[in-house]
Amino acid sequence: MTRIATVGNGPKSHGNEPFDIVKTYRNLLSSDPDLTMPVAAIEALVLLLTSSQASTISETLDLLATSTAHLKRSIPNPISLSAGTDLFQRYLITTLQRPGQLGPAGDFRSIRAHLLSNGRLFVQRAKESRQKIASFGRHFVRDGATVLTNGGSRVVGALLKSAADSSSGSVRFRVIYVLNSTTTNTTPDAEGHSIVRDLRAKNVPVATIPESAVAYSLGKVDMIIVGAEGVVENGGIISRLGTYQIGLLAKAAGKPFYVVAESHKFVRLYPLSQYDLPIEQKVIEFSTAVDDDEDHQQQQQREPTGKHEDANTIPNKNNVMDDEEIPSTGPTWKEITPSIPEETPEYFSPHKNIPNTTTDPTPNSPPRTKGDADAVDFTPPDLISALITESGVLTPSAVSEELIKIWF
Repeated sequence: MTRIATVGNGPKSHGNEPFDIVKTYRNLLSSDPDLTMPVAAIEALVLLLTSSQASTISETLDLLATSTAHLKRSIPNPISLSAGTDLFQRYLITTLQRPGQLGPAGDFRSIRAHLLSNGRLFVQRAKESRQKIASFGRHFVRDGATVLTNGGSRVVGALLKSAADSSSGSVRFRVIYVLNSTTTNTTPDAEGHSIVRDLRAKNVPVATIPESAVAYSLGKVDMIIVGAEGVVENGGIISRLGTYQIGLLAKAAGKPFYVVAESHKFVRLYPLSQYDLPIEQKVIEFSTAVDDDEDHQQQQQREPTGKHEDANTIPNKNNVMDDEEIPSTGPTWKEITPSIPEETPEYFSPHKNIPNTTTDPTPNSPPRTKGDADAVDFTPPDLISALITESGVLTPSAVSEELIKIWF
């Protein structure tokens, strides 16, 4: 039987309604754009314990288990979230196995207070881990280096910003940022745009490129630094779709491929291939049906409509190393290049206001479909040079040993 904690002196929705773990989790994400999914989930569980009326250890652990399962079912890709919640539950169980530190035997109030104190400490350490990684990993960015990265990893952004701040007023590295060529205002690449703006504000030269230009750009790259949604037992990573192909290209080009990830993203999974992940993805969908509307839209993108309102601006579609628009001093762009589509992809518009929609998904959002930017892939350990964590630099083969330390 599922036990629902009734709100006591903790967070309240309306009156004395049951505590909503999913709503709390989403509110935490929306209120703090820098909060990651696993840390937000752990914070939600701590608030759950605070508001719980459970009176025994068994009830408390059962409440955590059922609430965690419900939270995992509420989002399409719970891999990153699962790493944090599972580790937190293990942390609490380990705490309960030390009865001498929990106060008088049978005093559940003392035990509950101890669990809450340790839970808040766990959250605090998880939040601090990003800055520890940034402070440690910035030394990998050498003078004159060109770094290629992708996605909207906050820890990668923190590392690069830390490297810029430590340059003593003279930034001596460059960044090539891979942005999804189909990015919209509703994709996680909005976080990538934010990082690009922040780096440029620190005078770091940043070029934005589409995914199709990664191989072309590797000749100018010294290293690749990516984030991860989860680090699995064999030392591989689960990250946003496209990371695997960047790893393959980096291996072929002989470029070091570094992964930065917090230890609360270490997850007890052992995928053997791309199709062995514990989530359902619709990246590849075969069909014989013809979608007339989709075909019509694609044709409109290939052919000019003749309705471009600003004839004095050339959309900078072909310049993958800069996303500034180029003013025209001669004939209109339609007269010069009638085959260029009129719409400029949004990743070439650095001044566009892009909301962070990834932090507040709708409660009844439909299952993810093909082409969704939430899709992930698996990068095997043989493509990874090293993993940079708050505990130090690990080789992929050392991840299993680190997991044993964390869990046992």
